[in-house]
Amino acid sequence: MLLTGAEIICECLIEQGVDAVFGYPGGAALNTYDALYKYSDRIRHILTAHEQGASHAADGYARSTGKTGVVITTSGPGATNIVTGIATANIDSIPMVCLTANVNTDQLGRDSFQEVDIVDIVKPITKDSYLVKSVEELAPAIRRAFALAKEGRKGPVLVDIPKDITAAKTEFTPEKPKRPLTFEIKNPQVIRKVQELIRNSKRPMIYAGGGVLSSNASPELQAFAEIIDAPVCCSLMGLGCIPASHPLCVGNIGMHGGYETGKVTDECDLMITCGARFSDRVAGDREKFGKQAKIVQLEIDENEINKNVTVDEYIIGDVKNILIALTAGMEQQSHSEWLEKIEVWKHELDDVEPPKSGYPEPWEILETLNKIKSDSDIIATDVGQHQMWVAQYSRIEKRKTLLTSGGMGTMGFGMGAAIGAQIAHPDNRVFLVTGDGSFHMNLNELVTLKSYELPVVVLIMNNTVLGMVRQWQKLFYGSRFSQTDPHRATDFVALAKAFGIDGMSITKSEEIDAVLRKAVELNKPVVIDCRISPDVNVLPMIPPGKTVNEIVTEM
Repeated sequence: MLLTGAEIICECLIEQGVDAVFGYPGGAALNTYDALYKYSDRIRHILTAHEQGASHAADGYARSTGKTGVVITTSGPGATNIVTGIATANIDSIPMVCLTANVNTDQLGRDSFQEVDIVDIVKPITKDSYLVKSVEELAPAIRRAFALAKEGRKGPVLVDIPKDITAAKTEFTPEKPKRPLTFEIKNPQVIRKVQELIRNSKRPMIYAGGGVLSSNASPELQAFAEIIDAPVCCSLMGLGCIPASHPLCVGNIGMHGGYETGKVTDECDLMITCGARFSDRVAGDREKFGKQAKIVQLEIDENEINKNVTVDEYIIGDVKNILIALTAGMEQQSHSEWLEKIEVWKHELDDVEPPKSGYPEPWEILETLNKIKSDSDIIATDVGQHQMWVAQYSRIEKRKTLLTSGGMGTMGFGMGAAIGAQIAHPDNRVFLVTGDGSFHMNLNELVTLKSYELPVVVLIMNNTVLGMVRQWQKLFYGSRFSQTDPHRATDFVALAKAFGIDGMSITKSEEIDAVLRKAVELNKPVVIDCRISPDVNVLPMIPPGKTVNEIVTEM
C-alpha cells in the first residue's frame, strides 16, 4: 500500500492493538490529525484540555490495563507540556509511546516557530527517544517504540516526527507486532540459595513493589507468600498486588505505613524484595533498614541492585518467572508464632485516637467509599495527604485498581489518570481522590470529563491548605506556614456546575453515606467538595531518614 506518513502512523497504531489515544492537535500535527479523522472508526482520540492531562491519561490507561498508553502532541509547547507526564511514567515504569510532531525537516535547527529539540530534552526520562528522518524510517521507528516500551523494565519511549514526513508517501507493508523479548533469569543458580535462606528463616517477610504489578505476577506472589507463610508489606506502587483482605497482607510500608509494617521490617530475619527499589520513602535510614535480616532482591533492572540498600542475594529476571522458580520444589513453611506477633502489632496503636476535628474525617469518607464501591472499581489519586489516607484506609482488593504517582509525586496527575482509566474501563466506576491543592493543578480537565460524559466521581479532600507540606512545617519548621495557607476562595460546587457537572458537598459526617451513594447512582461526572479540617494530619509517620523506633503517632 502507498500511504502517507500520517496514514502509516494510524496503521501502526492499529497493528499494535491501540484503540484509544490521548492528545491535542496543532500546526505541525495537522497531517496526523487529518489521518486520525479518516481512521476514527478504529482509533478513538480523546481530546484533553492540556497536553499534560493527555500524558497522564495515557499513563492511567496503561496502569489500569497493562497495555501501552499513547499520547500525541504537536511541536514546541505541545511536546514540552508532556515532559512531566513522561517523567512520571518513567520513574514508575509505565509503558507509554509519545508521538510528537515537529517542524519540517528543512526548518529543524533554525529556531522555527514552535520548534524544540524534544528528543534531547526527554533523553534522561525515557527508555529512548528518536527523530524520524525519512518516511521510510517511520513504521520501523513506531514498531520499535512499542516493543521497547514493554521490553524488560517498562517505560516511555518518544518518537519525534517532522511534519513533511507525515505528508510524504511510501510503501507500507503490515506486520504483526513483535512479542516482547522474553527476559530469562540471568543468574538461576541463586534460586537454590534463596530457597535455603527461606527454609532457615523463622521470621521472613516479602516487600512487594510496583514491579509485581508490572510483570502481572500477582497470582505468583500470592502463591509464593502462601507456601513460605510470609507476611507481605506493599510499597505505595505495590498496593493491590495481593488483596487487602488476604490474611498475609500487612499493608503499606514506609513513611506513612502502619506501625506493624515498620515493626515487620525491623524484626524480620529475611526480607524478600519483589520488584521494589528501596526508595527513601520506604527505607528511611538506609544504613539501618533491614540490617538485622538477610535481604534478597528480585529485580528485572540490574541497575537497582545495591543502589539504595546493600543486599545479600539478588536474582535478575522478570519477577513473575523468578517467583515461579522459587515456588517450584519449595516445601510448605509455617511461621504461626511470627504471624501472631504481627497481629499484636496491628493493634498496638488502637488506643491512639486522632482528636475529633468537628469536620468530616478523611478516614470516614474513605471507609464509607470502601462499602459503596466494588472491588473492580478504580481509585486514582493526586499527591499529598489524601494520597496517604487512600494508602492507609482504602481496601485495594484487585491489581491495577489503584493509580497513583509513586516516584515522581506529581500533583496534577490524578485527573488525567482517572480519565485514562475510565476510557479503558467504561463498565467500572473510577473515583478520583484528590486534595484542593492538587485539584487546582488539573481542574481544567473537568471539561474532558463533561465532553465525554465520563462518570468519574471526584472527591476533593478540601482542607483549604497545602496539607502535606503544612504538616512538615508543623513537625520540622516550627509551624511557620510559609505559602501553605493560600486563602483561596474557590467554590468547587459552583465550579463544577460551570463545567456542566453536578457538584455536591460534604460538610458533616452524617452526610457522607448519602452523598457518596447519590454520586454513584447518577452515573455521570460528579465533583464532591469534602470540607475536612485544615489541621488533620497523616499519622503515623516515620520522619525522613529515621526508623520505626522514632515513629510519630501524635501531633
